[in-house]
Amino acid sequence: MREEGALAGPVLPEEAVFEVGLRPRRLAEFIGQAALKERLGILVEAARKRNEPVDHVLLSGPPGLGKTTLAGIIAHEMAAQIRITSGPALERAGDLAAVLTNLEMGDVLFIDEVHRLPRVVEEVLYPAIEDFQLDLVVGKGPAARSIRLPLPAFTLVGATTRLGAVSSPLRDRFGFVERIDYYPSGEVREIVERSADILGLAINQVGCEAIAERSRGTPRVANRLLRRVRDYTEVRGDGKIDQATALAGLAAFEVDDAGLDRVDRAILRAVVEKFGGGPVGLSTLAIAVGEEPETIEDAYEPYLLQLGMLKRTARGRVSMPAAYRHLGLPVPEPAQVSLLE
Repeated sequence: MREEGALAGPVLPEEAVFEVGLRPRRLAEFIGQAALKERLGILVEAARKRNEPVDHVLLSGPPGLGKTTLAGIIAHEMAAQIRITSGPALERAGDLAAVLTNLEMGDVLFIDEVHRLPRVVEEVLYPAIEDFQLDLVVGKGPAARSIRLPLPAFTLVGATTRLGAVSSPLRDRFGFVERIDYYPSGEVREIVERSADILGLAINQVGCEAIAERSRGTPRVANRLLRRVRDYTEVRGDGKIDQATALAGLAAFEVDDAGLDRVDRAILRAVVEKFGGGPVGLSTLAIAVGEEPETIEDAYEPYLLQLGMLKRTARGRVSMPAAYRHLGLPVPEPAQVSLLE
């Protein structure tokens, strides 16, 4: 049976609309990632002074940390349009050609999951981002011929959760490569305060802190939890969010004090109880909890690794003492743990 989680699942259409309304549009409004903001600000300001598009940007990191938001900020700061697509959506070279030929001078092209671009599409992209030229083959067989179309200068912003899966030829063509890391609790609290203000919610500081502490250092998760707490307090409370109502709302949606939801705990229980603490392969683990392997690897596992509850080994995933303690189970003896690895 598939587990449903409140936190790290895919973005639903209604959530996408909600997120757009909360996204900052300028670098000055973007909370957190101070070093990245400073470097990106230099990049944008230099491009404006030279009256040319920003150099191509590759952003990596776990889902929900602001890669799409930063792409939109680059476009807004440059007074340009943003065109959004994703690696899986560009199945054929013609799909990419259709996108590229509709770009205008200075546009920002954002490709999410850029590591999932098919090889044939990636090869078409190389001359487009290097020379702003589109190479196309017209016709088939002996009558086939190659034509080269000029493209307006544009900025490619690629986003990936797996930097190592981006091919070297593609990665080397980006002039600015940065990783976005998890946010400290204080910065997440500021994000919750900002979102609550935009939504017109009555929430005090300790209510914001309660949500921030369970948001996995991820703005998208923080906004999801804020929505759920808002729903809870509108139905079971008086519409005002304080620490008590925030904690009650989070408990109602099964988000615990470590910021884990049902799927996180299902993953831990599967490794600990079904597979004796591991090691267990990713595909086997995915079947056990009813999730896709990519979802576990990209959305859930990074946080469990950060908390020290899981460990990756050459033979598979292994549960750590912190996982047993969080589940309220006795921790195996050190000798048993070493055998698992």
